[in-house]
Amino acid sequence: MDALVQQAFEQAFPGEDFSFVRVLPATDPKFGDFQCNDALKLAKKLKLPPRAIAEKVAALLPLKVEVAGPGFLNITVTGDWLEGRLSEMCADAHLGVEQCGKGRKVVIDYSSPNAAKQMHIGHIRSTVIGSAIDRIFRALGYDVIADNHLGDWGTQFGILIKGYRECLNDSERENLTVANLEKCYVLSAAKAKESEDWKDECRRELVKLQQGDEENLGLWKRFIDISIGEFERMYAKLGVKFDTYRGESFYNPMMPGIVSRLEEMGLAKESEGALIVDLSDEGLGVAIVRKSDGGYNYTTSDLACVKSRVEEYNPERIIYVTDDRQQLHFKQFFNIAAKMGYTGVQLVHVPFGLMSYQGKAISTREGNLIKLDDLLAESVKRCLATLSERGNADEALAEQIGYGAVKYADLSHDPATAIDFNWDKALALDGNSGPYLQYAYARVCSLMDKAGEDPEAVSAAGFATESNSEKQLALQLLKFPSVVRRAAEAYKPSVLAEYLYATCQLYSSFYQNSPILKSEAELRSRRLNLCRLFGKILKAGLALLGIETPSHI
Repeated sequence: MDALVQQAFEQAFPGEDFSFVRVLPATDPKFGDFQCNDALKLAKKLKLPPRAIAEKVAALLPLKVEVAGPGFLNITVTGDWLEGRLSEMCADAHLGVEQCGKGRKVVIDYSSPNAAKQMHIGHIRSTVIGSAIDRIFRALGYDVIADNHLGDWGTQFGILIKGYRECLNDSERENLTVANLEKCYVLSAAKAKESEDWKDECRRELVKLQQGDEENLGLWKRFIDISIGEFERMYAKLGVKFDTYRGESFYNPMMPGIVSRLEEMGLAKESEGALIVDLSDEGLGVAIVRKSDGGYNYTTSDLACVKSRVEEYNPERIIYVTDDRQQLHFKQFFNIAAKMGYTGVQLVHVPFGLMSYQGKAISTREGNLIKLDDLLAESVKRCLATLSERGNADEALAEQIGYGAVKYADLSHDPATAIDFNWDKALALDGNSGPYLQYAYARVCSLMDKAGEDPEAVSAAGFATESNSEKQLALQLLKFPSVVRRAAEAYKPSVLAEYLYATCQLYSSFYQNSPILKSEAELRSRRLNLCRLFGKILKAGLALLGIETPSHI
């Protein structure tokens, strides 16, 4: 519908850009099915009364259109028009999703765990939100580079190397795991707090690593390889994939050049032995780009990262998915990047609120810093118990439901909000939950089984749109392409999740009010087609959220 109305605006007023025009569902049935109020925004630009603009556009629309008030477009669709659009959507490989990103490139930076540490519940948000944004942009035709910016360099590796040599036994060193690395880091860090000699030895190990000592560099590479192997095991469970793993170490050689350029441009100056960029006049405080000990920090690393990505990929935008505590850092970094001349690329920070667990803040002190592996295992365990009670102890199915439940519990919320993970809500078979949406898809498959028909093959009978529940479901299905685009524009997978839940509710209403299998032959076929398209859209939408759709539950 957006594209149709945009086209009418373009025909009425050639040469203008109307890509911003949006059509929304009518707020009241008496106003028709859709509304567009954008004529009011164009009065000054086009130097015409908004009602005159609306009337000119209405005359070009192949639908029933009423111009109301100062220039509102109230649009009512016919059954034939609805059927035609549904048929087009069903036949399209992208289900009507406009390939507006074709020929355009974006980099999405998400997850970013620290090497030598196990992923825990706190990593889930960046990982699943970033992955969903990644999928949504790809669905719009964008060329996406998904980058996992690992924390793989810095002072912790001096502590790790010392701990590896002194705090692990031969067997642990030989069969090294991320759990062992985490153990030796904790032990070594504790000793560094107790002993200045130990701390000094950790520093010496770090200096040797930074200077390219062969033995320490070999250990560091081993630590990173083991860490990435563990991360990939977790990502495989979550269905998450990256195109590159480039951590701090990749950009470390570029940082001196970044600092030199900042100095040459007069942006950086010395302050108490450190090198800073003063952004106080812009209300952003001071950004340190080189510490007093000569080391670099995240601002310097991120500036080197932008330089590298622009030179290698030339993306139109770079999207960073991190928690909202880093908002000041990104404001400072984006500001400095613009002053350095990186204005051709749009830098976007997608901040998310923190997650609590069953009403308690997640922290080591609280004793509930749950490993991500354990969280997923617990979800599968609970799902398997429920399935077993129903006589279907299928572990693969329990994994599909359990992993989907954890993901949807996050993605159904606006990223900016803090959320509390709750098992009862996450695993509920009713309400706004992953299992509820998966069950809705399984019901469609079950219906097709009973009908003895292919769940994918839409017949030539057309789509049922006569009754109110049929029409409302049909109109809702047509919104899918615009919802995918809005989710991308807002960087909010929750927009898509909200749509899928609302669509399932409308399907349930249609199913209850419209006999399907017992209808006469032609109506039966038309209603089955509507069910099929609902199933296809639900499956595609959940796939964009990284959630599988089992055919039977």
